[in-house]
Amino acid sequence: MIDDRRDNRTFHEGDMVVLDQGTYQGTPGVFIRLLADVNWAEIRESDGSLWSHPVVWLAHAPSAAVSVVN
Repeated sequence: MIDDRRDNRTFHEGDMVVLDQGTYQGTPGVFIRLLADVNWAEIRESDGSLWSHPVVWLAHAPSAAVSVVN
């Protein structure tokens, strides 16, 4: 069974994430690390800036599908 809970085991350094909740919903980024308060995570957003967001706001970014056209 796949564990889809949002907790500190869900995200790993380098994971592509997206803000699923909050004011900036839809913002993509890269998971950097959990902070001292493990309910918060640091992500690098697409412009290179580092921001902290509640972990519960994060979701894995949809993976890019590879399509083959014949």
